[in-house]
Amino acid sequence: MPTLTLPQTLIEQLSSQFGQRFSQGESNCLQHGRDESVHEPMLPSAVVFAENIEEIALTVTLCAAHGVPVIPYGVGSSVEGHVLAPKGGISLDLSGMNQIVAIHAEDGDATVQAGVTRKQLNDALKGTGLFFPIDPGADATLGGMAATRASGTNAVRYGTMRDNVMATTTVLADGRIMKTGGRARKSSAGYDLTRLLVGSEGTLGIMAELTVKLYPIPEAISAAVCTFPDIDSAVQTVIQTIQLGVPVARIELLDALSLKAINIFSKTTLAEAPTLFFEFHGSPASVAEQAETVQTIADDLGGTHFEWAARPEDRSRLWQARHDAYFACLQLKPGCRCFPTDVCVPISRLAECIAATYEDIAQVSIPIALFGHVGDGNFHLVVLVDTANEKEMAEAAWISQRVVERAIAMEGTCTGEHGIGLGKRKYLPLEHGNVAVDVMRAIKTALDPHHLLNPGKVLP
Repeated sequence: MPTLTLPQTLIEQLSSQFGQRFSQGESNCLQHGRDESVHEPMLPSAVVFAENIEEIALTVTLCAAHGVPVIPYGVGSSVEGHVLAPKGGISLDLSGMNQIVAIHAEDGDATVQAGVTRKQLNDALKGTGLFFPIDPGADATLGGMAATRASGTNAVRYGTMRDNVMATTTVLADGRIMKTGGRARKSSAGYDLTRLLVGSEGTLGIMAELTVKLYPIPEAISAAVCTFPDIDSAVQTVIQTIQLGVPVARIELLDALSLKAINIFSKTTLAEAPTLFFEFHGSPASVAEQAETVQTIADDLGGTHFEWAARPEDRSRLWQARHDAYFACLQLKPGCRCFPTDVCVPISRLAECIAATYEDIAQVSIPIALFGHVGDGNFHLVVLVDTANEKEMAEAAWISQRVVERAIAMEGTCTGEHGIGLGKRKYLPLEHGNVAVDVMRAIKTALDPHHLLNPGKVLP
């Protein structure tokens, strides 16, 4: 049940303004009070389905007047409890804000409402010769991706949302509408408020519109799969590839358990051994050169079965299998939840970090798969747990903490792309230090003095 009863006046105001797009129904509240995390559902008191910036501003203004929290909601694909409502309040659903405002093909950018998904944007770009490369796997909204500073499989070449959001239109905690950034490719004008908002998880403002960078579709694209006798050989291949400066677009690592799950789930016949997925972008000559270089590195480290996927349908099938990895792993233990880990370390420490992580995995009884965007030092553990089993939850918490503390000790981060949410707040002081966390608190208080925007997230 929600922890906050809404004032009757606010209920009447929102009902009058939104009609059926304001709901206190149990099913709507339950849908908006859960995500893909291991956290128990935390229901909002009601849901508002906004369709434009003015409706966001109105909702926030009314809630601010009554001291009621507002929690932005996209499609609920987060894994750290970002959309949960620990104090009740209004879940502000932005999925109806799905208009593509403008595509400026000649400048390589597009302005979209926050509820536009990455697949929707790329569908709209067909025929322009451009694409939006940030690909976290789930068909998340761009607003949610910006809020969590998401990245994904293409980050090694194209960067993360931090690098690709140029401007925002954002509603502040008092209902004012603020524009940040612009369409120019660089600016030295004032504080970089756009990058402050990207990754703030809806705690500093609600991004209603975004301007994002677009990229030319490569002249040639080729994908490949290579298996290895052990994880270390695969990781060393990644490290040497990056250190040689090979401009690969994607390098994904999956361990044997991940491949077993994918084969069952996706009906594939991939070798159930440590495997690297590669993708190369560029001219036909450069793609061939990149692939030959990587194949030579892999051969020297024991890689076998270097198989190509040059046709678009074969590449799509290959990467769909990779994107299915998370849900495939869940099927290894039906009814389970995933206790997420998402660390990132300097590429030179990646092999050491993964090797030590496997030593930890050997000490627990629960199934754990490893995969990740290792081209930028980022990997995940899919820790499968029965949330009602105290022993399993304790083991999951132990291994999560071990991996995080190890990554931070290696000058890495507790989260490469999932964000902090509810689940990793305790690690912020360890990673950034108390002074930095105090500055974060000061920024939060300055922009949201009553702590009504997505309360309980990010800051411990």
